[in-house]
Amino acid sequence: MDASPYLNRTFSAAEAAALSLADAEFEKCTFIGCDFSGADVTGTTWHDCRFDACNFAMVKFREAVLRDAHFVGCKLTGADFSGDRDFTSFGFEDCLLDYAIFEKLKIKKTRFIRCSLTEADFSGADLFAAVFDECVLTGALFAQTNLESADFRTAQGFSIDPERNRLRRAKFSVYGVIGLLQKHGIVVE
Repeated sequence: MDASPYLNRTFSAAEAAALSLADAEFEKCTFIGCDFSGADVTGTTWHDCRFDACNFAMVKFREAVLRDAHFVGCKLTGADFSGDRDFTSFGFEDCLLDYAIFEKLKIKKTRFIRCSLTEADFSGADLFAAVFDECVLTGALFAQTNLESADFRTAQGFSIDPERNRLRRAKFSVYGVIGLLQKHGIVVE
């Protein structure tokens, strides 16, 4: 691969299929309808990139760099973002993130908008001021997670143990408080 990054490019599914992603650099690029499921993204750098209706199912992002990455209408089922590092300005809108792994990731102020995060793993993650707007979090795992100032007001299906997570100034709706009491076996009618 050439040492210079791909700059200001738009990639369709056919163009992306011909790319070797390992160690590639993309800056200010847009990917539309691309299928990266199971791809090797080792050493790949995406800076200020947008992904529309792309498939990243089962991709391991552990050795990839994502800065200012925005996913819209993407399938990221089982995607593994885990690792003790920062992803800056990371956002998801209308995405399928079931079984995704965000373990130990520093993703402060990340916006999840209308996403399905069923059984996603946020163990040890830093989600300070993250927003879960109209998200489904059924079975999502929050353990030793920083959720300070996070917004769960329109999220549903979550169960968060206040004794095992940092929740200072986190926002919940009256109905969402039930998700904080489940471990105690309290019945709210």
